[in-house]
Amino acid sequence: MLSMALHLRDQEMSLRDTAKRLVITTGAKKGQHPSPATVMRVLREHDEQTANAAST
Repeated sequence: MLSMALHLRDQEMSLRDTAKRLVITTGAKKGQHPSPATVMRVLREHDEQTANAAST
């Protein structure tokens, strides 16, 4: 899900549009679409990990 979210962000899609295109692949919510807040959290966590890796 992260790789597709990053791809859609590169295409400057809104969080709502991104959430509509993504599908949860594992867990209890398998097959459902994530909320825009979940997409934002996933992208933010990725950006923080990337920034921490670059600073070390």
